[in-house]
Amino acid sequence: MNTTTERTFTVPARAEVSAQNQSIFDQLQKGLGFVPNLYAFFAKNETALADYLTLQNRKSTLRPKEREVINLVTSQINGCRYCQSAHTVLGKMHGFTEEQILEIRKGNTSFDHRLAALAQFTASVVTHRGRATQEHKEVFFAAGYTEAQMIDVVMVIGDKIISNYLHNLTGFEIDFPLADAL
Repeated sequence: MNTTTERTFTVPARAEVSAQNQSIFDQLQKGLGFVPNLYAFFAKNETALADYLTLQNRKSTLRPKEREVINLVTSQINGCRYCQSAHTVLGKMHGFTEEQILEIRKGNTSFDHRLAALAQFTASVVTHRGRATQEHKEVFFAAGYTEAQMIDVVMVIGDKIISNYLHNLTGFEIDFPLADAL
């Protein structure tokens, strides 16, 4: 007989994290107006929050809108409702409409040929675990993307896989307006 109960994961309050992570919480509170639960959960580990923020905030050859396309496609494929929700908010902040965001999450963008190539390339990379189809690679490069940008696409996918997997493992509360299901 199996009598195990499902583990519940909680998000720590500021007082429950290290002094270093409290300082980061203060910076997030000042900059964003709140500490997203994803970031707070990272703070259960002494170095993970600072490490993740460093990765997430690194300089990139990609524009913010392009990074949001990658975030939305990756989060959709990985089934992460937290990141779908957070990046729906961020996508709107970067000028996408609700309809465009839903289209991006489906792996396409009829409203922008270059972003369509990026969305399809991202979907191919994530779905095939880095082994994008030759066709998707060629469409990506034909849209004007460079090898340096391909590296940045993989960096953003890696960033998003980390947060997708962490939320998928834990299921802590989503503190953004819930994204529509597809």
